[in-house]
Amino acid sequence: MAIDYAKLMAMRIPETEQTYTTRDTMLYGLGVGMGADPMDRRELAFVLEDRIRTIPTMVTVLAWNDAWLYETGIDMTKQVHGEQRITLHRPLPPAATVIARTRILDLFDKGPGRGAIMLFETAIRDKSTGELLCTNVATSFARGDGGFGGQPGSGPAPHPIPSRSPDAECTLVTRPDQALLYRLSGDRNPLHADPDYAAAGGFPRPILHGLCTMGFACHAVLRVMCDYDPARIAGFDVRFTSPVFPGETLRTEMWRDGNVVSYRTRVVERDALVLDHGKATLAG
Repeated sequence: MAIDYAKLMAMRIPETEQTYTTRDTMLYGLGVGMGADPMDRRELAFVLEDRIRTIPTMVTVLAWNDAWLYETGIDMTKQVHGEQRITLHRPLPPAATVIARTRILDLFDKGPGRGAIMLFETAIRDKSTGELLCTNVATSFARGDGGFGGQPGSGPAPHPIPSRSPDAECTLVTRPDQALLYRLSGDRNPLHADPDYAAAGGFPRPILHGLCTMGFACHAVLRVMCDYDPARIAGFDVRFTSPVFPGETLRTEMWRDGNVVSYRTRVVERDALVLDHGKATLAG
């Protein structure tokens, strides 16, 4: 089934509701490497219920619903996450009932053999108050779907990384089963778990979720720039540039300029750039 531009742009995506608890918050924390050092009390605050804090990037898995993507005509075996932009309108509570509303913003045709780019927005509100908690804007890169006759384009310009040496670095190690742990927070895409499905997409083995790698980068920024205070982060953006395989080591480089932290992340073992054009906006 090929992409039908008019049908896709007119698609009405059902809203999704989720009641999440501190258990879900702790599970997400484990999914992005919190608690790896059981004696680090700052990290334990994200995985213990008596002092629980919420990692800002958890908003990317709340009220998760990707079923509609399989109705777009996109070849999902060749679809990868391109970019993610998060705006936090208030700190995320450790437990709540939320409603997510998703809409497609735009679709760009890169041409035959070059793929297509889709932008979609998810707004998440607290059901009890109607308050807007966060807005996510995601870019999906459909590698196998260029040339469907849509408009050209590439979406928003990426955040520039400073040319000077990094002001700080943070190295975190992923687990061999990191993707299997992370997928319990919502994203069950078999690309991250099923070797045969990954092979059909051209990967030698299942890859780590891009949003999990983003969560590790947020972990790094929280550690180095925010003293593990999640209320300090008001926005978190990134471009995904290369896949990560579970078990690899992630090194995040950071630059601080006022209330903006620019960042990028590499896999140490392969010296591969996996996150680029990162921007963390600090509150206050």
